[in-house]
Amino acid sequence: MAYRSPLEARISKKATKAITDFNLIEDGDRIMVGLSGGKDSWALMQVLDNLRQRAPIRFSLIAVNVDSGYKDFKHGVIASTCQERGWEYRIEHTSIGDVMDDILDSNATPCSLCARLRRGVLYRIASEVGATKIALGHHLDDFIETLLLNLFFAGALKAMPARLVSDNGEHVVIRPLAYVGEDEARLYTKEIGLPIIGCCCPACGDLSLQRQRVKRLIMDLEVEHPGVKQSMLKALGNVMPRHLLDTRLNPSGELRDSVAVRLDESLPLIQIQH
Repeated sequence: MAYRSPLEARISKKATKAITDFNLIEDGDRIMVGLSGGKDSWALMQVLDNLRQRAPIRFSLIAVNVDSGYKDFKHGVIASTCQERGWEYRIEHTSIGDVMDDILDSNATPCSLCARLRRGVLYRIASEVGATKIALGHHLDDFIETLLLNLFFAGALKAMPARLVSDNGEHVVIRPLAYVGEDEARLYTKEIGLPIIGCCCPACGDLSLQRQRVKRLIMDLEVEHPGVKQSMLKALGNVMPRHLLDTRLNPSGELRDSVAVRLDESLPLIQIQH
């Protein structure tokens, strides 16, 4: 089975590398793909279906769309597209949109709250459909944007993992597009003719000012210094704990001892004459 284009081959290769590097998919897995109808989740679903037909292991897919309950949401288009491509799917209708205003914190964005609520629904459905993994469409840009957002505005040095076990240990979340850029996902979804469906929320795409600023910063840096995004992604896998200030990683005694050892090793041997 040949790839349909160089772009599809490149994205598939990057997804395969992420799956291998982080052990995202194992033989016998049932992968539940969170299919929002946006470009990233469509790209993820198609890439995983391509790999499923090529992989030396066996795994199955089910696409799950969480309908937040907005009137004009085109869940029918998602259903028909999945049917046309032979994908098992499920659409879960919810009333998330009705409760958003009541529980939205003053410092939170509607999109971030909606994502958390939909994540809870996905966890429940994963148990119902017997999924062993939940695949989400976060891509390279999401990883580095989250890194900078936490660094600049949350006082934390963290991004998101490619593989995450939920707090209760019952679910495993995977992100196979970790090495795929947002621009690649957008072009690929368009190339293969998948329909991009908006969620119909009045605040859809209403990113926080911080995230907008970080997006612009990364875009500008990439123009001035091509490859800077890849460098930031590489940094996430090249952590040097002893060069940070977190005492949980660098207890003061261990730092003192390690410095002493290095000094001892660097000093020339001196023979004492009796």
